Amino acid sequence: MKKILLALSLLVTISFSDLFAQKFLGSVFAGVNLAQIEGDDVHGFYKVGANVGAGISLPLDAKQHWTITLELMFTQKGSYKKYRMESAFDTAAYASVMFEDVNRAVAFDPLMKCKINLDYVEIPLLAHYEDHNTGWAIGAGFSWGRLVRAKEIYNGFARTTNVRSKTYSTSDWSVLVDVRARIWKGLKFGLRWSYSIAPIRKLTYVTVKTNGDTDSWTSNFHNHTISLRLMYIFNEKFVKNEKGKWTKDISKSPWDK
Repeated sequence: MKKILLALSLLVTISFSDLFAQKFLGSVFAGVNLAQIEGDDVHGFYKVGANVGAGISLPLDAKQHWTITLELMFTQKGSYKKYRMESAFDTAAYASVMFEDVNRAVAFDPLMKCKINLDYVEIPLLAHYEDHNTGWAIGAGFSWGRLVRAKEIYNGFARTTNVRSKTYSTSDWSVLVDVRARIWKGLKFGLRWSYSIAPIRKLTYVTVKTNGDTDSWTSNFHNHTISLRLMYIFNEKFVKNEKGKWTKDISKSPWDK
């Protein structure tokens, strides 16, 4: 965690330095993730996690409609759902490799259907187009995430899952779609959707039939996340338009000497 905070502080410092102040826009943001994992047999964006970080943006044209943004953030993903089971034997007929690595020191939890905590340090790269009059902006891009923490309870069983166990891939490559709305000057509200391009895990399930035969199949896990964020962008200048509303001042291009 100390390394994450140090890296975020460094990115913010660079954003405000004299070298970058004229052409780059610095930003900080904080919000929540509503997450699920596709393929884990649990449905719904019930896992709530943090989404915090900082970024730098570079305008690509003189009118500052197009920008490219690089972020560094700490983000919590995973899956969560409660489901009451009478006992651990309820899952006996639904056996899989999931139960071969159970932490016996943790008692069976009959209320817990699924709880998967996956924490990442993530580096997104996005391009945005902004309408200065309305303050709306839309963007898309991709990100790379490094897994820094993993913890798992599945069908009531706590597993000995962590980063070193290699249960989940240490890298998460995702595609992103981002929408922003201006609240007041540099303060903005953002809505972001992200989905893993490559599986973060492959799990083979095995079911035992009444006649003793078995049936198996493999499921690919993908992070699927919706993020709600508040963001403040520094270095932007604003003027009031003819309707008395704040709009971005583009009278001077960041590329002017």
